[in-house]
Amino acid sequence: MTQLKAFIIPVTPFQQNCSLVYDDERKVGAIVDPGGDVPVILDAIKQSGITIEKILLTHGHIDHAGGAAELKEKLGGVPIEGPHEEDTFLLDDLAATGAKYGYEARPVTPDRWLKEGDTVTVGGLAFKIYEAPGHTPGSVVFFNDESRFAVVGDVLFQGSVGRTDFPRGDHATLIRSIKEKLYPLGDDVVCLPGHGQPCQIGQERETNPFLNEQA
Repeated sequence: MTQLKAFIIPVTPFQQNCSLVYDDERKVGAIVDPGGDVPVILDAIKQSGITIEKILLTHGHIDHAGGAAELKEKLGGVPIEGPHEEDTFLLDDLAATGAKYGYEARPVTPDRWLKEGDTVTVGGLAFKIYEAPGHTPGSVVFFNDESRFAVVGDVLFQGSVGRTDFPRGDHATLIRSIKEKLYPLGDDVVCLPGHGQPCQIGQERETNPFLNEQA
């Protein structure tokens, strides 16, 4: 069994959970959702000793994707994979969005858009892709069955769910995504969200008020 490890690199004023997910045996990994603070991310990579082979995006909001273009450049052009192409409008508008929040960001076009059923590899790790719209129309989830681990972006949080008051957000669609895409993965699956602490699907199924209000 290839050993998956991950650690969080908090970035941007939004304290977004940029993460380094890696194959501990081969010491290769991916940076997920580099929203900004690229020097901080690069320092964390250097200290980890992990070779980064790609950048992964769960969705197109600035706190998740704002540093992707710069990080790709700094890492010698590693490919960017994800999100779904429905988030093109967000990725195209990153510079303007950054200006509103007072920090620099550059538009980015992924090398590979992702869709339901795709597989993303990181070293010896394989992540199955699930489309999970609602927070944004192009949000995707990265699931590693072997480790019972999912990177869920802003779809699900510990005790909460993603905001849907942004352009093209939809609360009912988000709740449906969680129940139809995340629940079937299994109650034991640990989710790494875009903000806050990791959570477990079974615990959220039982206690998350946003999910139980529509049960």
